[in-house]
Amino acid sequence: MRISIRFLAAASITALSLFAGNAMAEEKLVIASEGAYPPFNSLTTDGKLEGFDIDIAKALCTEMKVTCTFVSNDWDGLIPGLQAKKFDAIVASMSITPERLQKVDFSKKYYNTPPAIAVPKDSKIKSLDDLKGKIIGAQSATTHANYAEKHMPGSELKLYPTADEYKLDIANGRVDAVIDDIVVLTQWTKSDAGACCKILTKLPVDVAINGEGAGIAVRKGETALADRFSKAIAAIRANGTYKKINEKYFTFDVYGDE
Repeated sequence: MRISIRFLAAASITALSLFAGNAMAEEKLVIASEGAYPPFNSLTTDGKLEGFDIDIAKALCTEMKVTCTFVSNDWDGLIPGLQAKKFDAIVASMSITPERLQKVDFSKKYYNTPPAIAVPKDSKIKSLDDLKGKIIGAQSATTHANYAEKHMPGSELKLYPTADEYKLDIANGRVDAVIDDIVVLTQWTKSDAGACCKILTKLPVDVAINGEGAGIAVRKGETALADRFSKAIAAIRANGTYKKINEKYFTFDVYGDE
């Protein structure tokens, strides 16, 4: 049986066109995280992102059927980097707040935990009233720093680029207390690195400051992408994937109230 050269050439071109079309149709997203906020996000010894945020993001990408790559970025540069189109989304325990909503759009929350205060184990600070006149450490450009500034005006607020730096200073007696997410502080105080300190108290949530929980940030106006992330969050909550990831890191459901 003869097959003309023209037919083979046409078939080859068609196949290549279909392949190219499928390749072009493959959706890719670049997701940024800080890499310095364990157990939510941190870097492995070889520089790869890991943690609850990252596992959730990977599950969402699978649910959305998109190929995702991950990059680490300093906290202060996350929103500017998103706006500059260096990446497509931020999954970095970023709280959904009115202030940030002026700059970016968010998905629905994927977890919601309250703030807390930690102090040295031998501290004479026994209540929030005792913080007056004391130095409180916090990561800069966070809801926790804003919380301390509003609710603890009698204290001196000392800001740090990363959580690791305030942890080092309280361990070495350079600050009297620190404020952060209760999960972050609890896991740290239970580790060897945080053996210096203890949780003083959980703090009441100020929605105007703490927001509605941590969401996935996308560029302002990209509401379709934010909605897709929201639907994927609901899907992994429903199919059990979220529960498996949650149990890998925590003994309670960090999602908070439905």
